[in-house]
Amino acid sequence: MRARFGYQPSITALFVAVVLSVGLSLVFLSFEWARSITRTAALTFIDRVADHTADRVDGQFKDVLDILEVLRQLPPVESGAILDNPPLYSILAALLRRHGQLYNLYAGYGDGGFIELDALDRAGPALRRELRAPAEAEFRLSIVETPPGGTERRRFTYYLSRNMTILAQEQRAADYDPRERPWYQGAFQPGASPITDPYVFKVAALTGYTIRAPFMRGRGGIAAGDILLSETDAFLASQRLGTSGVVFLFDDSGRIVAHPGMSDFLRARAPDAPLDLPRVDQLVKVDIAKPLAAWRQGGSAQQIFDTKDGRTYVAAFRAIKTAGASGLRLAVMAPLDEFFAEIEAGRRRMVLLALGFVLAALPAVWWIGSMLSQSMKALARETDRIQRFDTAGPPVEVRSMIREIDDLGQSVTTMRTVVRTFASFVPKRLVQQLVATGDALRLGGSRREVTVLFTDIAGFTNITEKADPEQVMIRTSRYLAVLSAVIMEHGGTVDKFVGDAIMAIWNAPSDDPDHVAHACSAVLACREANRRLNTEFESEGWPAYRTRFGLHTGEAVVGTIGSDDRMAYTVLGATVNLAARLEPLNKEYGTEIIVSDAIRQRADDRFAFRALDRITPKGFAASIRIYELCGELEAAEGKPDTATAGP
Repeated sequence: MRARFGYQPSITALFVAVVLSVGLSLVFLSFEWARSITRTAALTFIDRVADHTADRVDGQFKDVLDILEVLRQLPPVESGAILDNPPLYSILAALLRRHGQLYNLYAGYGDGGFIELDALDRAGPALRRELRAPAEAEFRLSIVETPPGGTERRRFTYYLSRNMTILAQEQRAADYDPRERPWYQGAFQPGASPITDPYVFKVAALTGYTIRAPFMRGRGGIAAGDILLSETDAFLASQRLGTSGVVFLFDDSGRIVAHPGMSDFLRARAPDAPLDLPRVDQLVKVDIAKPLAAWRQGGSAQQIFDTKDGRTYVAAFRAIKTAGASGLRLAVMAPLDEFFAEIEAGRRRMVLLALGFVLAALPAVWWIGSMLSQSMKALARETDRIQRFDTAGPPVEVRSMIREIDDLGQSVTTMRTVVRTFASFVPKRLVQQLVATGDALRLGGSRREVTVLFTDIAGFTNITEKADPEQVMIRTSRYLAVLSAVIMEHGGTVDKFVGDAIMAIWNAPSDDPDHVAHACSAVLACREANRRLNTEFESEGWPAYRTRFGLHTGEAVVGTIGSDDRMAYTVLGATVNLAARLEPLNKEYGTEIIVSDAIRQRADDRFAFRALDRITPKGFAASIRIYELCGELEAAEGKPDTATAGP
């Protein structure tokens, strides 16, 4: 007998089947779409964290490399005038204070000479206790050198206060030879990395690197500094993602170099255990071998992978570019379910909830499905904006009568706030440019306004012809160190030393809106420092160094020149040439500081100038007015020989 069904039950069953199939499909597809978008957003978020962290670590290495580039070119370092040279010690101390990631700065020479300045407290209290350093000591100065008139190298150790006063000192036969140290050996070989392999600092249980910069001129040797990664460990800990997320540094040998738990791991080792860096699997419980291998084989730097326990992780890898051949790498990873757990839980609950509502009341199910679709579309648009780093403007608040969807909307809003907060720390354009172009240091420059200073010592040739050459080098290095320190204190950059002359610039490489006034203040401070130094010279029976200054401001080409294996940051152009022409005019006009009219126009509200003449410098078609810089207005007020009017 053929089965028969009533209309109402049939149409109801058919409608229920259609509603169930379509409704459940829509729910499933909506959640899968949101899940896909949120996965992409998680990758983007992890990628931003990796970029920010890699830039921070790269910046630390680059800062130290820049410091060493300046240090190795200092005349006292090149000439090896390391014994009894307080200005050099002050420069080293100033550099250490300015760069907190440095534990020390030092230089080793090919003849076994050595100088090192340590910031005692940066290695922790254990080092201070082991050295028995005075409580007030901020620095330890170590020098290995053959004293004048001696035949054997000696080791001199000084403990210095914050103002560089000697608190304790000792000397003994030299027990240290820099040429035998790993950071010295091989540094002069072609292609040698400026960064050594990582090491463990035994006393403080800290990891670190040595960064080095060889130099061939003068005495010849290596300028170097040690970075202790305790600050990096703390920074990585601050990037912790969720309960299980982690950020860490490792090398190509599979050793952890920096990790939020590194200090605890090293302190927990047995006293007689080898002083080695831990392997990745000792501190990271998740096996990252597969995603790491995929990245190293040319795959994406962002990876999603599953672990043996069934969890899905999102990870991002970066190479630390400035680490060079040391092979330093960065890993950022976190479980996906800790990022977006509400989506997975909500998807399961909503399927059951939708089924119940369809069976109970089809119109209600249809209405809820429609509202659900609208909410998910709004979430999809918001997560898409986060993926594109579009966090400007007020957030779109997604609310829903379904608790899980409402919680998800608040989670996405919170995620958007977190991403926007990271954008405050990592400039958006900088990150996009680095990722898009992969810029590296290369030859080239750009035009910008700079203030240029040239100095020279009057009658220097006559002094050098009659004096002992070694004393000339020592006194001149002392002179250059004093003036260089003053220039740097006033925001200037010492471009180069040419014999006894100094060339300095302002407003490059860092922007300085008030660079003209800072340069004028620096020149006046240099003159006063020169006078104080001359008083010391005369008391020591040494001729005074009378310095002439030439100062001009204008547009110039600023950048890197040279060759692929040797570059120099400098400025070129007519502005530089004119500043160089002004300095020797002091001899003709009986002055010390001659500036251009461009300087006077920019600084006559703060400094006093005396008009000298209108000249046509050699190589220039137009004539210019020149002035003597007399002093600051308050200091020069009331003097009859100061004026701001020109001829």
